[in-house]
Amino acid sequence: MIPRRIATISVHTSPLHQPGTGDAGGMNVYIVEVSKRLAALGIEVEIFTRATTGSLPPIVEMAPGVQVRHIAAGPYEGLSKEDLPGQLCSFTSGVLRTEAMSKPGHYDLVHSHYWLSGQVGWLATARWGVPLVHSMHTLARVKNAALAESDTPEPAGRLLGESQVVVAADRLIANTEQEAEQLIGMYGANPERVAVVHPGVDLETFQPGDRALSRARLGLPPHAPVLLFVGRIQPLKAPDILLRLAADLLERDPERYRELTVVVVGGPSGTGLAEPHHLTRLARQLGLSERTRFVKPVSQNLLAEWYRAADIALMPSYNESFGLVAVEAQACGTPVVASRVGGLVTAVRDGESGLLVTGHNPADYATAVARLLDQPGLLQQMRTGARKHAAEFGWGSTADRLVGVYSDALAAGSLSRRRVSSVAG
Repeated sequence: MIPRRIATISVHTSPLHQPGTGDAGGMNVYIVEVSKRLAALGIEVEIFTRATTGSLPPIVEMAPGVQVRHIAAGPYEGLSKEDLPGQLCSFTSGVLRTEAMSKPGHYDLVHSHYWLSGQVGWLATARWGVPLVHSMHTLARVKNAALAESDTPEPAGRLLGESQVVVAADRLIANTEQEAEQLIGMYGANPERVAVVHPGVDLETFQPGDRALSRARLGLPPHAPVLLFVGRIQPLKAPDILLRLAADLLERDPERYRELTVVVVGGPSGTGLAEPHHLTRLARQLGLSERTRFVKPVSQNLLAEWYRAADIALMPSYNESFGLVAVEAQACGTPVVASRVGGLVTAVRDGESGLLVTGHNPADYATAVARLLDQPGLLQQMRTGARKHAAEFGWGSTADRLVGVYSDALAAGSLSRRRVSSVAG
């Protein structure tokens, strides 16, 4: 039983937004890529998201078979993600009105992303009599258990909201086996309702290329060791560790790393908005200003160039539900040095496609980076392993597995309705 049309709900961030700044990140990429591939399989996708400017048309065709519906809920600008719970009633009303203008049975299933959307999906599916499939993407209990020193804990309202969605959802999508265990162990999710579906990577866009040519195009030194961070600038992602490890390397061996170049691609987000210039100040304090490039978020094609130009990509995050950046970098043949947390344990194959570091001591990351930079043979071996590992993650496979989960949810719902009908008769 395959759905004809699904309603995808993404309250707090639009798939049309540029990933890498604000609240746009891996979840945006996930929704875009999965929606396009579901449409290619013949499943229509309508994505509901909050309108953030009055100039947005009510409906935008993102791709053939994929529509983005902008729902007015609260002021267009000036609302942070933390303010959005107060607008869920208005947003839900807009979603329900949209469905009410169609024939009964317009949507076969709802797939909600992040707990805010799960709250909306919970009510919509109860009204429409269809299954709710939900992806958390991040878990508040997990984040609070591993906060960066300057970060703010997730509020009690989110903890309660996530628990409610766990109970309400017909199926919960976990990015990794570890996330599935967290849903079951920390939230009491029914194991029979939890399905593991790995996110993917666009293997056509993110692929190996000529490193020297990429560096020439981007204005990078041809022979310098280049370290790359890609992502939102916030304490959770720990971009400061990249700068501190670079300073550590220079202190250890100034001559060996005299051309060391650091690149940060991304913009401030979340609690990082409180100090948007923190990294530039830190680079100056560490004496790295002349060797650090700060780059605003870029298109996927240009991002692939940055990956190809780098020797190593860094992901020292305090938590990641998966870590799409790690897989994108590896697909371009760039090894990753990452923290041994969350989905990064799956996204990076330790010792083959990169190195995992326990904890967040910059010196430990510097040691891992030096191990690769100082051994060209090992670095080349890791490049080969990175490409091989990333090839296991394709968005087509992700979409296929999701369709399987949708079918199971629809079949279970149909069986449940038949049982209720039989008892009533």
